[in-house]
Amino acid sequence: MNLELSEEQAAVRRLAREFTEREVVPYAAEWDRAESVDRAIVKKLGGLGFLGLTVPEEYGGSGGDHLSYVLVTEELGRGDSAVRGIVSVSLGLVAKTIAAWGSQEQKRAWLPRLCSGDALGCFGLTEPGTGSDAGSLTTRAVRAGDAYVLDGSKMFITNGTWADVVLLFARTGDEPGHRGVSAFLVPTDTPGLTRREIHGKLGLRGQATAELVLDGVRVPASAMLGPEGKGFSVAMSALAKGRMSVAAGCVGIAQAALDAAVSYAAQREQFGRPIAHHQLVQELIADISVDVDAARLLTWRVADLIDRGQPFATESSTAKLFASEAAVRAASNALQVHGGYGCIDEYPAGKLLRDARVMTLYEGTSQIQKLLIGRARTGVSAF
Repeated sequence: MNLELSEEQAAVRRLAREFTEREVVPYAAEWDRAESVDRAIVKKLGGLGFLGLTVPEEYGGSGGDHLSYVLVTEELGRGDSAVRGIVSVSLGLVAKTIAAWGSQEQKRAWLPRLCSGDALGCFGLTEPGTGSDAGSLTTRAVRAGDAYVLDGSKMFITNGTWADVVLLFARTGDEPGHRGVSAFLVPTDTPGLTRREIHGKLGLRGQATAELVLDGVRVPASAMLGPEGKGFSVAMSALAKGRMSVAAGCVGIAQAALDAAVSYAAQREQFGRPIAHHQLVQELIADISVDVDAARLLTWRVADLIDRGQPFATESSTAKLFASEAAVRAASNALQVHGGYGCIDEYPAGKLLRDARVMTLYEGTSQIQKLLIGRARTGVSAF
């Protein structure tokens, strides 16, 4: 792997950094307090091509490689991971999955709108009673002539109240576990689909996180994404790449923690000099710096494997596990450098820690990642 960015990749990173500094960083604390990102950010993201990265240009995407996508999500994560989540879910989990599994009709119907920011997608897998055990989901899709009727509910759905389409997973057969699950593209204005935004979250407060309830939602059979009964494969393929995106966002959180700790340590004086002179403060900063570099390299490796067409699922779990836990350590250490001021939302350390803690649960908990890695290394399933 060549760790030197190409001119194009460097330009994408520079564009993402400038956008984040101008459009995200100044408002992140305000959005966190209000529990809502300004929705105008969506069209701005689409206008720069950030919502169409890696999607073929013939479907309205902006093309590019997966490392460029990682660079963008890292920068957005550095500014506000709630904004990063908009891109990670609508593009990373929904648009990319439509591009990989969709029919020509589905691609042409949804991808141009998703890539431009004229529409957003959300990923309807988690349910009130099934999180890590996604194969036990209970939402049902019953065939009714040339349509399916869906009933059930979904929980903790990012972009849920903003989305125009749900990539929704439902049970179409009586087979137990994942074998009876199928995927559907469900427009959110379909009668019978209601949405309730979830407030009072620990972190990622600016994201539109929702509960979805489906009561007799009727969609045409052509709304099925991929073959019937293969929905779990669709979901897992999406999540394998999605974990790379989460890892990149965690690198951004850790980098923001490093930047904040270094800046504060240079300004804050105790015992007659800036605290950056004190060895134990330097130790905290050194630990953050090492975590940033290690998490970044693990994440870039996943992008490189995808771009070269190599297997990447275990490496994606590895990056997600390490980067999310590293982001928690980095934010905690940054808060320690800030002392009491780290507990006031005038400073970023507290928000970074709250956001980072959620990332250890998001798109597969740290414990699930360990099981996936352990199974890959031993060949023995722990499930």
